[in-house]
Amino acid sequence: MTPQQVRLIKESFAKVAPIADRSAGLFYARLFDIAPELRPLFKADISQQGRKFMATLTVAVASLENFDQLKPGLRALARQHASFGVRAENYGPLGEALIWTLQQGLGEAFTAETREAWQAAYAAIADTMKAA
Repeated sequence: MTPQQVRLIKESFAKVAPIADRSAGLFYARLFDIAPELRPLFKADISQQGRKFMATLTVAVASLENFDQLKPGLRALARQHASFGVRAENYGPLGEALIWTLQQGLGEAFTAETREAWQAAYAAIADTMKAA
């Protein structure tokens, strides 16, 4: 990710963070719409899971400038997710749901450049997690 992409991610996430609960709800609704086979992996209350997801995303966004320092935590999270049944191929629908959610939350502010920045960040995160 370039410094410009990191800046775009942080600026756009700052606009989504105030509607975190709504964003998380949109994310999981979209995820289960495009990948209903993933629904059984989520046994906990989905609103609680949504809060965890947004908290993790907040940490990731805040750490993008020091991505190498973020990697050990991402690897640990990936191993935890694998123990719940998450597989490498599940990261595609997760990324698709995330990008869609950001587009819904940001509207016209979700420019092509912002989309590319988020896609680059998600690819780096997902690749790190899949490698674990």
